[in-house]
Amino acid sequence: MDLDAYTAAHKQEWNRLTELGSRRQLSGAESDELIERYQAGATHLSAIKTTAGSTVQGDRLSVGLSRARLRFTGASANVLSMLPRFFVLQLPAALYRLRWLTLAVAVFTFIVAGLYAVWALGNPQILANIGTEEQLAQVANEDFVGYYSANPAASFTGLVWTNNAFIAAQCIAFGIVGVYVPYVLFQNAQGLGMTAAVMFSYDKGDVFFLYIAPHGQLELTAIFVAAAAGLRIFWAWIAPGARTRGQALAEDGRALFTVAIGLVIVLLVSGVIEGFVTPAPWPWPIKIGIGTLGLGAFLFYMIAVGRRATRLGETGDLAEFEAGSTRIYAG
Repeated sequence: MDLDAYTAAHKQEWNRLTELGSRRQLSGAESDELIERYQAGATHLSAIKTTAGSTVQGDRLSVGLSRARLRFTGASANVLSMLPRFFVLQLPAALYRLRWLTLAVAVFTFIVAGLYAVWALGNPQILANIGTEEQLAQVANEDFVGYYSANPAASFTGLVWTNNAFIAAQCIAFGIVGVYVPYVLFQNAQGLGMTAAVMFSYDKGDVFFLYIAPHGQLELTAIFVAAAAGLRIFWAWIAPGARTRGQALAEDGRALFTVAIGLVIVLLVSGVIEGFVTPAPWPWPIKIGIGTLGLGAFLFYMIAVGRRATRLGETGDLAEFEAGSTRIYAG
């Protein structure tokens, strides 16, 4: 294909498509024309990508097509009417795609944390490098437990929620660089392992697990999912398969942005548990049971609901979600 000649031959058609797509109001005849221009433009874009790959002309035409598509999907799409499909299909499907990678991230974290704990407990000098005996005793006997009740429950909930949501968002946003997610995972595993070592060295291992269990089940799982999403984006860039790297990043990025939205809600729930349940003067079986119930509900949503959504053809792609909410009339 002679791209310049092809562009010159269809330039007026593309300009007309852009013009119609930019108008705030369309007559009946103009709406019909826009549909025709959209269909023709989609065919032209397919021809360009097939023969020339990613080009400036193709990118400009793609923008025009996107604006035209919004004339059909944006006008009649109601946000509230889209929410059920988002939570029943799109979000669980996006989470389901990450199930095995999430498991791998969890296994990695617990292995690293366990190795650090065993290493520190077997080498007193390691703990001595963290702090003096008095400082470590203060952490084990007072600070670890006091952390959960040092602030009012509501403000503490907001603090841990925003902090964890920020970490999760960073994992997804910076996943493409490749090294950020492993770094965050390693740092978290190291901190978890060293804290466990300090608590066990003062015979407070039971306290460590009791105070981590109520909120930690759901909180850690959410971080594992965020890390898996970041790694998925990186892998889409490294091994896009039959797609171009741009297509792979765009498709997986849109789907995994859905995960980021979902994790904000999940981490809010874990924050409420950490702020109101963990420090509460209730029997431990009740507090841990609440945390286990939260984790069980999330895993059911991720695996069972996600598997059903995937079998129905949902991919978690935002673009497909928008198009599916209001189908374009093709004539």
